[in-house]
Amino acid sequence: MILTNDELKKIYFGAYEFEELEDGYLKANQYSKPQMDYFRGALEMWYERCDASTAKTLEFTTDASEISFDYKIFWKCSEDSVEVYIDGLAYRIFYIKDMKEEGYIRFDLPEGTHDVVIYLAADATLLIKNFSIDSAYRIPVKETKVLWLGDSITQGYGPLRSSETYVSIVNRSFNWDIINQGIGGYIYDKNSLMKMPGYDPDKIVVALGTNQYGDGPSAVEEYYKTLIDIYGTEIPVLCISPVWRGDHIDELPVFYGFCNKVMEIAGRYPNIRVINGLELVPHLEEYFIDNLHPNCLGTETYAANLVKEIRRIGF
Repeated sequence: MILTNDELKKIYFGAYEFEELEDGYLKANQYSKPQMDYFRGALEMWYERCDASTAKTLEFTTDASEISFDYKIFWKCSEDSVEVYIDGLAYRIFYIKDMKEEGYIRFDLPEGTHDVVIYLAADATLLIKNFSIDSAYRIPVKETKVLWLGDSITQGYGPLRSSETYVSIVNRSFNWDIINQGIGGYIYDKNSLMKMPGYDPDKIVVALGTNQYGDGPSAVEEYYKTLIDIYGTEIPVLCISPVWRGDHIDELPVFYGFCNKVMEIAGRYPNIRVINGLELVPHLEEYFIDNLHPNCLGTETYAANLVKEIRRIGF
């Protein structure tokens, strides 16, 4: 059977709202229109990336033997992947570099009933329609809504695998209903923080700062004040300070000082817990694609240590 777009929305996780285009493709947005309008006027790079699929997922349980859908790549930056996970393990990987701008994805499933997760591209805008499945399916229940704010590392650049972004890996442990608002090149910018009508997260994660360590702390202070003004002090917030970067070794003392300042500012608020990002990924180039963005080894390590810390502090 071919799902209508309304049916498709029910298995589509990571979107704040949807748009159905004239040609029938479904576009999933993680930002509200006012937020996207802000990015459009602020910086072209931010606007392009706020539109990315950001490893959103299609999730369901089924005994189907075949699944397919049409896709269109609307925009792309790095060439990562579309991936199929079966019962928590990678099953099929479709690399963006091998995909036409518009096409068709089909794959068979092993016999039996399985939990299926399809990770869409992280650093491209991928639209889908005509989702077909040859059996009944169940929609998973996700009880905790988490708003995740960050830069390119949060969006998913580095591993070049949509299932291997650190956010994707972390969520295989927690099964949160995540809206990932990571954007390549982003900073502590209070202007993008806007109340999204109809959306009330249970938790908020902030992982920002690596793109502005040469600046003073005022932007960080204004950001957290605005965040608390919008969401109040009842919602738990997790601040992850920047992970290590080795692309400018001579500037590390300034970088470390900024990281400490981020933790100090965020820690002033009673509902914000702080995790030192410098302790999450080894300070070795083998863990990075460019000494700035963690590669697959780096994101696996980042996520494993972050999961431990989240459980330790009870976030």
